[in-house]
Formats: sequence, structure tokens, C-alpha cells
Amino acid sequence: MKQENYHSSIHADISLKEAFDNINHVSAWWTENIEGSSEKPDDVFTVHFGETFVTFKIIESAPYKKIVWLVTDCHIPWLKDKKEWNNTKINWDISAENGSTTIDMMHIGLVPGIECYDNCEKGWNHYVQESLFKLITEHEGMPQRKKELV
Repeated sequence: MKQENYHSSIHADISLKEAFDNINHVSAWWTENIEGSSEKPDDVFTVHFGETFVTFKIIESAPYKKIVWLVTDCHIPWLKDKKEWNNTKINWDISAENGSTTIDMMHIGLVPGIECYDNCEKGWNHYVQESLFKLITEHEGMPQRKKELV
């Protein structure tokens, strides 16, 4: 049986440019706890969720069509293999048909059977299907809010 990478699609009546720009605005839909830049090829950015962090490098960016992020480092403390996401890729394909834009997101390497799959699937479902969708349709996502330093 072939293992399938995590995949999510959303559709909205927006332009290809709006879709592309909103995906790149990671702090508006995923987490405000971000370091670095997430807008162009070779940009490096790190997202933080408490003790968890993931560092990405943008290895491909075709304006209004495709974005690919490579995980270059991570620490996911609740997993036995805290580096389980290392060398996985997040692939974003953007297309339009009949006035509607589709965003297809695939996490290449996040497959059923790995320790993170169930929890990570729930997280991606929330952030892509709900938060990114809300950002592109209502102009306000639901990212994890910035943690205040005390």
C-alpha cells in the first residue's frame, strides 16, 4: 500500500496574486511567533509554537503559481524523533479555473504511520482549512498569537 503525503485544498473567489501573497504572509494565518522572512526564494524563516520550532527555507517560488518550503531544522518535543519533520517539504500549488482559485497544499514526508501524523494532520487542517481560508476570504486569519515576553 502506497503511503500518501498530507494534502489539503481550499477554493475561493480570489486572484492568484491574493492567494500567493496570503500564503507568504505566514504570521497572518499560522503563527505570529515567526523569525525571518517568508516571501521570496532563499528566504529562511522559523515558526515557534512554545518549545516547538520549525525552520524553513523557500527553495522554489513561482509568483502566483507555486511555493516550496524545505524544513531545514526542527524541534518537536512531544515526539520520540524530535527532528521528524527535517527534510520534509511543504508544497503550495495555486491555480485558477472559472473565476475560482484553488490552493493545494501538500506536506511531502508527512505520511500516515509516522508518529506526528495524527496531531500534525489536525494542526494543518486547522491552519489551512480554517485560518488561511478565513484570511483569504475575510482578510483576517486565526494564527497563534504572539507570546508576550515577561
